[in-house]
Amino acid sequence: MNTRIRVLIIDDDKVFCQLLDKGLGRLGYQSQTAHNAEQALGVENQPDVILLDMRLGEESGLGLILDLQLKYPEAKIIVVTGYANLATAVTAVKKGASNYIAKPVDVKDIHAIIQECLFDGEAERMDAATIPEQAPSLKRLEWEHIHRVLEENDGNISHTAEKLGMHRRTLQRKLKKHAP
Repeated sequence: MNTRIRVLIIDDDKVFCQLLDKGLGRLGYQSQTAHNAEQALGVENQPDVILLDMRLGEESGLGLILDLQLKYPEAKIIVVTGYANLATAVTAVKKGASNYIAKPVDVKDIHAIIQECLFDGEAERMDAATIPEQAPSLKRLEWEHIHRVLEENDGNISHTAEKLGMHRRTLQRKLKKHAP
């Protein structure tokens, strides 16, 4: 199986980390978890793959990519986020991430992405579960558009609300919701 593939899971959601750790373990991966930048950079074993949450509490996972590349130069970095949008995906890849995946995500999806990152085009590649291709819902498109405009305004809610033509409180309510 995947006994030689070491995965470092960096996410501030401890429950998500535990579930992913157990699921990857059942598939034969060796995984460890970290909940912040300090823990992530303190890991001794060189990971093959790093699953990096884009938001680590108040920290940005995107700002951690360069440090992770310096500490673990051979590792493939996959950004996993509940706040996915095109702008952050482009930023993550420009900073050095190998791939980008939106939450909600399950072990099957993570397995497929890991296999794609590590073995794409090689005979050694394992059978990866396919991720169904489906059009995003209108709510999802709205959510992505709001986050794209928010990023363009450097997180300023008042300016973003003005650009979107909505009340600031309405925008704040929408931002509290998770991605559809």
